Amino acid sequence: MARDDLRCEGLILVSACLAGCPCRYDGKDKLIPEIRDMVLSGDAVTVCPEVAGGLPTPRAPSEIIGERVVSRADVDVTEEYRRGAEAALATARQYGCRLAIMKAKSPSCGKGVIHNGKFDGGLVNGDGVTVKLLIENGIEVMTEKEFVDRRNGKSGSSDGRCMTING
Repeated sequence: MARDDLRCEGLILVSACLAGCPCRYDGKDKLIPEIRDMVLSGDAVTVCPEVAGGLPTPRAPSEIIGERVVSRADVDVTEEYRRGAEAALATARQYGCRLAIMKAKSPSCGKGVIHNGKFDGGLVNGDGVTVKLLIENGIEVMTEKEFVDRRNGKSGSSDGRCMTING
């Protein structure tokens, strides 16, 4: 799906790992070539909330437990995740982003489903810290899976701010 298929004002905010930046907890990326191409063409801007919040790469994996974000090493990293979310929101505002494509299941960028806080691969309904803040501030969020599904013509949506055109 090209940028032209996402009819939005401003740039699109994207999780940096989806554009090929090796900033995940494990020091790897989750490259989606079309997202990288949107960044390279100037249609999208990247953010890694965890790095923006002060966490290193690589780092211990973290999950949301109640109202806190805790690493597998039992270190409370809630404040770093909150700082990263604020930095992501500031980036979105700076570039006029009305849409964000974020990494599914992440304690920062996950939308709808996140890891369950037990570090066992299980999932629960919920949003990551950054996604929650973006949505609260009127920014539409989709996961990379939703992006790929729309690119492949599996669905389309409009919420009055952005429209996806299947083509």
